[in-house]
Amino acid sequence: MAILGAHESVAGGLQLAFERIKGVGGEALQIFTRNQRQWQAAAISDEEVLLFQEARARAGMMPVASHASYLINLATPDPVKAARSCRALADELERCRRLGIESVVLHPGSHGGAGVEAGLEQVAVNLDGALELAGAATGEVRLLLETTAGQGTGLGSSFAELGWLLANSRYRDRLGICVDTCHIFAAGYDLRDKCSYEQTFAALDEQVGLEQVCFFHLNDSKKACASRVDRHEHIGKGCIGLEGFRLLVNDSRFRRHPMTLETPKGKDLEEDRQNLAVLRSLQASAL
Repeated sequence: MAILGAHESVAGGLQLAFERIKGVGGEALQIFTRNQRQWQAAAISDEEVLLFQEARARAGMMPVASHASYLINLATPDPVKAARSCRALADELERCRRLGIESVVLHPGSHGGAGVEAGLEQVAVNLDGALELAGAATGEVRLLLETTAGQGTGLGSSFAELGWLLANSRYRDRLGICVDTCHIFAAGYDLRDKCSYEQTFAALDEQVGLEQVCFFHLNDSKKACASRVDRHEHIGKGCIGLEGFRLLVNDSRFRRHPMTLETPKGKDLEEDRQNLAVLRSLQASAL
């Protein structure tokens, strides 16, 4: 069975994300370790580490990933912005090392008009640079490149691009892939029936390798297949529909993979409870 969970807020303290995920019945967690829309980020304190690790132990040592800052752009042709992005990513890896978080999810970046080939080359160089800045001590933290919808000049919407990035890093053993269902659908990879689903994951296997897939974001899509527009919707309420998620959460190849929601929700988190209930009903219906 897939390990189902959600992205939860860390308002009031990183450790409180565990109370939130347990409160909605989740078994996997994604967080931001620091504000995702600010460059300046304080180092993790010893107290934060202790509180986080104690809370994780109480929650049953569930899998945890951090999503890197949205400001990081490893594809930028601007050397100043590239250096800043490398530093921010290295700092994120160090925060996760201290907290004991095993994965960092990262958008590959936007080439800003320089072109796909130039952008990919820039990402490859900067990925290696950020990992070198972070140092060998962060080696237990895996960096996961997230599939993207293909809006604007964003990279990572094709499996071929992600495969190229993995193949052209000196640190491939420290990299992996996070598959976002909304993003791949918006990029043109269909999931709505068994035939389309199998074709999509056959392409992913051929161009990236399923062994590189470490994490999933479970989001339905407000927009049509190949729209290249990233708009998350509740499970079964969007253009993917229930069948695509039924196929995924029952796919034996991913039965031990963490899968977290990134769907809209209010402060009471009721939407997370409802979406997780839908996903579990899809698992039960396949038994």
